[in-house]
Amino acid sequence: MNHGLYETRRPESVSVSKRLLALDALRGLAVIGMYVQHFALNQWNDFVSGNTMILFMLCSGISYSLMMQSMQRRQIGAQQIHARVLARTAFIDFVAYVMIMFNGPFGVVLQSYAMLFLLALPLVRCSTKVLTIICAASFLLCPPLMLTGMSLFEKAYLLYDLAGGPGSALAWLPVFTVGMILGRLDLRRPGMTAKIAITGAVILIPVKLFSELALPHIYDSFCNWLAGILTSMEMPEPYAPWPQNVLPPMWQMLFLDAPQGGSAFELLNGVGGCLILLAALLALERIAGFLLPPLAWVGKSALSLYCPQVLFAWIMMLLGADPSSAAQFPMGDLVVALILIAMGWLLSRFKNGPLEWALRRFEGLFYQEPQRT
Repeated sequence: MNHGLYETRRPESVSVSKRLLALDALRGLAVIGMYVQHFALNQWNDFVSGNTMILFMLCSGISYSLMMQSMQRRQIGAQQIHARVLARTAFIDFVAYVMIMFNGPFGVVLQSYAMLFLLALPLVRCSTKVLTIICAASFLLCPPLMLTGMSLFEKAYLLYDLAGGPGSALAWLPVFTVGMILGRLDLRRPGMTAKIAITGAVILIPVKLFSELALPHIYDSFCNWLAGILTSMEMPEPYAPWPQNVLPPMWQMLFLDAPQGGSAFELLNGVGGCLILLAALLALERIAGFLLPPLAWVGKSALSLYCPQVLFAWIMMLLGADPSSAAQFPMGDLVVALILIAMGWLLSRFKNGPLEWALRRFEGLFYQEPQRT
């Protein structure tokens, strides 16, 4: 049965009747990594920089696919699906701008995450084969497009969130689409776990070797060539009318493997590692699932636990303390992780975290579940 533009038949996978513990644990690791990055980053855990956001976007893409499939199985039409996506986007975007208002010491990307719900909406109706092709093309096309948007949309905040720079929705779209593809697969099947791990290794190993051995030389050569071109160009006047005031795109960022730089190399390295981690947690759920609940507590209330970090940093700044001061203490990162797990455990006593509950109530104003007969 077909409702509007969306397919309900899903030959690539089977329906998921209950939550994947490994997915909640993976999302929990992403949130914990963000806290470690912002409050306790040191030379031993600096690998979390940028990679936790890639991990979060990958989980978000999986959840997005699962949400769409769940609504399709309940025979919800395209109009209701659009209403729910728009409501969710508006709510998360509002929360993001409240966080930005506190002017914390680290960037907020929740508004770009919200824009991804809209940007990915046309992809829902694509077959898995077409979505895979789009995903592969996005790793090539999105980095130069987001750099162009970073120059063009600097003063247009909504467009900037959508397609302006490494923190925009367009920059994260390649990772999000990987998650959407994963969400269409039967992640509970043991054979799928091995395929995900092998795919992650096939992506990570060659790209990482290229990034370490060849990319720095390419970057230096490109910067020298670009500098010669820019010195012969007349720089735009900042007070000239748009687009005469637009600075040239920072094309050199295409050849950097830097945290939250938005290059294809950074995204591919992060995706490869995240796929291996996902496979490990899927295997762990089958053989030692009792180890995952502490991480899953955090993952189930990811939005409610992600947002307060700006408030915590704001309070510390008002008190004259450095938000990253936990990095100065032995095992400060472990302490941060344990505190977050304890907060997750407290929220797990309730059906939903406070922001998850508020989001569902807000969605309910625009989106109604069909009556069961």
